[in-house]
Amino acid sequence: MQKPVRTAAILVAAGRGLRAGAGGPKQYRTIGGQTVIFRAMQAFCRHPDVATVQPVVNPDDVALFNEAVSSLRHAPPANGGATRQQSVHAGLEALANDKPDIVLIHDAARPFVTSAVISRAIDAAGRTGAAVPVIAVTDTIKQVDDGGDVTGTPERARLRIAQTPQAFRYDVILEAHRRAARDGRSDFTDDAALAEWAGLTVATFEGDAANMKLTTPEDFVREEARLGAMLGDIRTGTGYDVHAFGEGDHVMICGVRVPHNKGFLAHSDGDVGLHALVDAILGALADGDIGSHFPPSDPKWKGASSDRFLKYAVDRVTARGGRVANLEVTMICERPKIGPLRDTMRAKIAEISGIDISRIAVKATTSERLGFTGREEGIAATASATIRLPWSE
Repeated sequence: MQKPVRTAAILVAAGRGLRAGAGGPKQYRTIGGQTVIFRAMQAFCRHPDVATVQPVVNPDDVALFNEAVSSLRHAPPANGGATRQQSVHAGLEALANDKPDIVLIHDAARPFVTSAVISRAIDAAGRTGAAVPVIAVTDTIKQVDDGGDVTGTPERARLRIAQTPQAFRYDVILEAHRRAARDGRSDFTDDAALAEWAGLTVATFEGDAANMKLTTPEDFVREEARLGAMLGDIRTGTGYDVHAFGEGDHVMICGVRVPHNKGFLAHSDGDVGLHALVDAILGALADGDIGSHFPPSDPKWKGASSDRFLKYAVDRVTARGGRVANLEVTMICERPKIGPLRDTMRAKIAEISGIDISRIAVKATTSERLGFTGREEGIAATASATIRLPWSE
């Protein structure tokens, strides 16, 4: 019986992305409601034939990296080098104990890689030992001199645009990188060029025109617009929650600890604001309610912080390729007063959900001393959520 092929993927994310303009390293910026690195990495983490995902990051960006991909399983990140080539080499060495048969090397700045391209990469590496995804050149290419004058027109039919993930037998590309390091070569712009230098024959396989690299500010604008057009299935949901007061000295409202002369009677922390938002998001997804996902009969949720529930609900949206467009919650109570803490609560919801604060509203009203809220026996909250999903849903 043939031994199963073990595949690892290296995600190169140590660059600074200076050509992308202001806003920090481009791999940690958001596009379509998700960070670039999360989009690039999730395809490998969720592919059934990729056993290990090895990130390579700048040591200064570890906190950004951990926050961006906290929901994905991966190997501990390796420290990147001054060049892309050095970063890839670091990733290859980090896999030395794992000893995969095949390694895929992918740029974190290509967030739209598909499972189909990954499968083709694994197949091509298994057949050839070294292969890169390519797409045809559709424009005429000119070769110019230092002054910008045309010196030649290459035959377009023989030209291809190289993409990633580039796929290799692990032992072969590791030795090629080690040889280049010994020889002081650090100027290769991709692993195929290094492999060619090392004497390997590099095959090609079908890439994907959508698997583009984000390089300039214009790239971000264009792809944000493209993603927005794709997310045309707009849905809304509503939520409602209520908790009675009991003994205590504070209540949790919208993720904020609010001093009060009473506490909530609740299985979890009783955060009615976040609970109502969770139900609104799940309602927009037609995905049950908070009780079906976090049953109060389960002792593991006793005293649980409700920020976990909200993050879970948002992750359910992103897992289906969508994003949350707007969240609104209204607190109904006489006391404590919500107004002075409104922006603090908005900021906390933004932090938990990863949604821009401009898309979050926190409101408050009283019941004019009527009913249980008017008698200050508890607090109620209503909420609404607007989400956008791909039409393919």
